[in-house]
Amino acid sequence: MNLDRADDRRPLPPTCPHRIRTDAEALEVARAVAARFAECAAERDRERILPWAEIEAFTASGLGGITVPRAYGGADVAHATLAEVFATLAAADGSAAQIPQSQFGVLALVRAAASPEQQAQIYGAVLAGHRIGNAGPSRNGKAITQVETRLAEGPDGNRLSGRRFYSTGALFAHWIPTRAVALDGRPLLVWARRDAPGVRVVDDWQGFGQRTTASGTVVFEDAPIEDSLTIELAPLAERPALFGPVSQLVQAAIDAGIARGATEAALDFVRTRTRPYPFTVETITEDPHILGEVGRLEVDLHAAEEVLARAGRTLDRIAAAPVTAQSSAEASVTVAEAKILTTEVALEASERLLELAGASATREGTNLGRFWRDARVHTLHDPVRWKYHLLGDYTLNGALPARHQWN
Repeated sequence: MNLDRADDRRPLPPTCPHRIRTDAEALEVARAVAARFAECAAERDRERILPWAEIEAFTASGLGGITVPRAYGGADVAHATLAEVFATLAAADGSAAQIPQSQFGVLALVRAAASPEQQAQIYGAVLAGHRIGNAGPSRNGKAITQVETRLAEGPDGNRLSGRRFYSTGALFAHWIPTRAVALDGRPLLVWARRDAPGVRVVDDWQGFGQRTTASGTVVFEDAPIEDSLTIELAPLAERPALFGPVSQLVQAAIDAGIARGATEAALDFVRTRTRPYPFTVETITEDPHILGEVGRLEVDLHAAEEVLARAGRTLDRIAAAPVTAQSSAEASVTVAEAKILTTEVALEASERLLELAGASATREGTNLGRFWRDARVHTLHDPVRWKYHLLGDYTLNGALPARHQWN
């Protein structure tokens, strides 16, 4: 695919969204937006129709600002509520639900590292309907943490140049924050406007799952940045915070939602369209194999959802006090447990969906395979094999996990 083909469509100017005030309201609104996400979700995935209208509906609903602190006008919902909001959305459409996840990871970092003046500006913009995207890691770097986007001095302020990939949300965003290297080598988080000269978002995402996330390339070519919003990242290496666990909690919630959506689709298809194996039972709902598999799937799904909710409650408890090295580690470990179980159940549920529903479920028209493709691609985001290592080292040796956005 031609990397010089930037998407010509731009997000609409922000409009004043609804202002959510409570956790209960956030969950109610999430269910309404999820119903919108579910409409034509299979068709959007099959034809790769990007969910522009759905993301605008998400923004208008006010869900984008639910973690903004109350002091700045937001609902500051519990982490458990945040997880349930994303699980609800992902059950309807895993791709559309992933698009705003970058915004919440960035907002958690803003809470940990931005100045009060920066927080006021960023929180105010989000509550006014601005969306925050992401310019992800370098595509060809030796390590995911390698940063090749660099600043240079310009006549009207610093300029940014570089190419980033896995940029979920950037295509739909008004602001694109990205990690960059300062003139003196310091690591920074800098902010560029989506419509600024020198900023190109290229729709070159080719993953076989999460097909409509548009998680492709962002190119900065001597692009102006908002110097007043630049955030120093070096101090975060020494200061315990929760931005990593919060980011991981959202990722785990998306996996749980995909599992929930796959389970619901499986049950509906089996009840309404699957035929029993010849010479066995009268109806498919009497098949003892089907009954046993559905029972096991329900147990696994509910267990993963409960551990996810427990992780959210743990973050709420830890966030209520000054975060220490030990409590930050506890947050990472608890969320890692949830990430393991939600990964496993997302893969299990999406695979069981096809097995239980039978051969007719593989037809392109129903597009039930999207659940497995979404689960397989999204669960690779942060491989759980390292989560097991993290848990084992913490439990056996008392080793504190490294502090970064993947923990």
